[in-house]
Amino acid sequence: MNIPALESTTAIKKGGSFLVEETAPEAIFTPEEFTEEHLMIRKTIEDFMENEVAPRIEEMEHKNFDVTVGLLRKAATLGLLAIDIPEKYGGLGLDKISSMVVAEKLTRVGSFAVSHGGHTGIGTWPILFFGTEEQKSKYLPKLATGELLAAYALTEPESGSDALGAKSTARLTADGKHYILNGTKAWITNAGFADIFIVFAKVNGEKFSCFLVEKDYPGVSTGKEEPKMGIEGSSTRTLILEDVPVPVENVIGQIGKGHKVAFNVLNLGRFKLGVGCIGGSKTAMGESIPYAIQRRQFGKPIASFGAIKNKIAEMSIRTWVGESMAYRTVGLANEALKGIDVDDSEHILSAIEEYAIECSILKVMGSEILSYVVDESVQIFGGYGYSREYPIERAYRDARINRIFEGTNEINRMLITGMVLKRAMKNTLPLIPAVQNLMAEIAEGRYTPEADDSYLGVEKAAVSRAKKALLLAAGAAVQKYMDSMDKQQEITSYLADMIMDIYAMESALLRTLKLVANQGEAKTSIQIDITRVFINDAMMRIENSAKQVLAAITEGEALGGQIAAMKRFTRYTPINTIQIKRRIADHMIEAGRYCG
Repeated sequence: MNIPALESTTAIKKGGSFLVEETAPEAIFTPEEFTEEHLMIRKTIEDFMENEVAPRIEEMEHKNFDVTVGLLRKAATLGLLAIDIPEKYGGLGLDKISSMVVAEKLTRVGSFAVSHGGHTGIGTWPILFFGTEEQKSKYLPKLATGELLAAYALTEPESGSDALGAKSTARLTADGKHYILNGTKAWITNAGFADIFIVFAKVNGEKFSCFLVEKDYPGVSTGKEEPKMGIEGSSTRTLILEDVPVPVENVIGQIGKGHKVAFNVLNLGRFKLGVGCIGGSKTAMGESIPYAIQRRQFGKPIASFGAIKNKIAEMSIRTWVGESMAYRTVGLANEALKGIDVDDSEHILSAIEEYAIECSILKVMGSEILSYVVDESVQIFGGYGYSREYPIERAYRDARINRIFEGTNEINRMLITGMVLKRAMKNTLPLIPAVQNLMAEIAEGRYTPEADDSYLGVEKAAVSRAKKALLLAAGAAVQKYMDSMDKQQEITSYLADMIMDIYAMESALLRTLKLVANQGEAKTSIQIDITRVFINDAMMRIENSAKQVLAAITEGEALGGQIAAMKRFTRYTPINTIQIKRRIADHMIEAGRYCG
């Protein structure tokens, strides 16, 4: 089959536009395009994790945080605390792709990755993006070297997902020089050794605001270490604020605008967490695949059994698709950031916020991919997977927090659908015209597109039809519930699942088409297999989600008509996934690891 060569493009896509626009394969970034610098950073981290961090896992797991602090400062000598900080403040000022490479590779040891992320991400970004010049000059150089370590304090005992329901207060002193902070923050990562805390409190009990609090300020203390299911090597404590005097110059951003700091930082955190989960999936398969090769039952390696091959294949498929989504998204953000001055925080945040939908998708799908991979890895290990003598037991426990971190997956599902609909109502995402065009197609009996004879034409048509299925389901739901959609959480969750699957399907397809154009079909047969299986299975999920939505909003003949229309868009002839998955598994087994 003739596969056309790709031409370069620099067009910048709007966030969420994948739902209503076609994207060319050459428009996305893929891991195959890492520069020499990216590969060098990746190798540096791999060596650091292998030689410095991995040998000290047990010490960290037993709460020896001197080890954690020492390793963070060793990481600083390699520049691993300074990736996002501009050079003028003592950082490296590297691109967002470099930042994601770091996030992915550090997850070999979950606890250390959490400690690192708590410092370099949510602990540093508020100062980097919202701080004054004085705050940046004072704190960022020391954060880059690890002289100061940071923590982010948003959650409270009674306000988790409802961050704006915080009870912590701040009161301006009569002389106007300090804010007096009172309150308790819960589940604060790095609290046991942090030097500074990014704290959110309400001025006069009303104006949600952000403050930079040093640990040595009077009235600052922490509780005992929380006993946790996983990430035991990370410090997690309550932060207690009792009449803490915070200089007025330590306000981050504007009084009453703390939500801008909190939500933008969480959005960035979702970005990194999703990539990190993909790295964790690769690490887990690096344990489970070799074990499946070595472990013998009934006189054979268990890797030769079909049930085990199915697990290895499915883990590999989800991980490769997750990776495709992650680096597509970071490529979008990286392109949008080009030409923006390092001090232009407003435009930097605006460029990244454009992809808030994609960031939430990465967070949800990445964490659920990792949960699946570690669970199946434990199953491959059997009884030994349940033993603390094997690393997969720790990986299983460590992975669970990711579905809670940075906003629960339930909250993020509602955010995904909510952001899509909000942008549609503002007409920044042309969803309404797309729904209107779809209704006209249905009325006229036109059901497009049909598969053509282009390469992976069946899969291309499936992705396009899946988008129409979403438009039909979402349009029907909005028509029924209008402004009360936010109260229909089950429906918004089903719609979010459809949106996520569409982004995943298209990301995998575009990456594969780009690979085939650049390397040829013979060298990319496994990636082709992965893409075909994922799209096959996703179409079944999309059909189910769409039916659930339609059945919830209508009934009788009207429902029958809606389902009939939907079937036109979700029809897909199943492929022999059993045979294809065996090929995928054999490829990974031959490599002895995940090999995308």
